[in-house]
Amino acid sequence: MSTQSGCPLHVLIIDDQKTMRSIIKGMLRTIGITSITAKTSGEDALEYLIDRNSRFPDVIISDLHMENMDGIEFCNTVRRNKELKNKGVPILILTGDTEPLLHEVSKQVGALTVLTKPITAEALKVQIEEAVGYSFA
Repeated sequence: MSTQSGCPLHVLIIDDQKTMRSIIKGMLRTIGITSITAKTSGEDALEYLIDRNSRFPDVIISDLHMENMDGIEFCNTVRRNKELKNKGVPILILTGDTEPLLHEVSKQVGALTVLTKPITAEALKVQIEEAVGYSFA
């Protein structure tokens, strides 16, 4: 896979584990996405999204299981928040949880899709391209 430079997409990663944030950043860079913001919680991510000075992401990749505000609550809050510039931004849930009910509920509250860990950079690229509606490589 060739590395594409200059991909215009901006991605927001939300994961409470530093290692996972680092792995996801590495995968995004591998597929040519270098404009990345990472947050450690749903609450921090919401503050970022509401801040008018923040660069609004084209795609959000969120963990499912986080303290205080999990991925399901985050999705639901984003979809209902009238302060956001684009409450329809694609949200991809990335989780190690294979429970079908949690995957279904995630989609019902606004996640575009639920991806199960482990995931390859190429598979993540395909999902992001589907989310934004075009191929960037």
